[in-house]
Amino acid sequence: MKSVLFACSFWLTMSLSAQTVSTVNVYKDPRIDIMLKKQGEANDLSTRNIARRRTAKGYRLLVISSNNRAEAISARTKILSNFPELKAYMWYQAPYYKVKAGNFTSRNDAQSYQKRLSSMFPGSIFIMNDTVEVNPNESESDD
Repeated sequence: MKSVLFACSFWLTMSLSAQTVSTVNVYKDPRIDIMLKKQGEANDLSTRNIARRRTAKGYRLLVISSNNRAEAISARTKILSNFPELKAYMWYQAPYYKVKAGNFTSRNDAQSYQKRLSSMFPGSIFIMNDTVEVNPNESESDD
């Protein structure tokens, strides 16, 4: 019995070690290369814009802080259509959508726009200390 068990285990061991090594062929979609190239170009563009963008301490107007996304998008659209010279920023900070506007280096400029925007938005508009872009349109027009 021991010899039969030994013979079976020996035969099993030899058959496992006798397997041949084969190559693995990988077939990938050529669209992956195109997507990687486009993503690399997008990364290069965004990196260049960040290097050119100058920032400073300044002020932005907090126009809306709401948990309703549609309301925040509507506020951002209203700012962009009525005040094209202001840059509007919208982001989600759980559970609120926040919309800020402007890149003001002086508090007086922010206060003048605060008065103008208060007629369009019934709630309070707050002046917030923030890091603002200095001449944001220059960095966009250099391309």
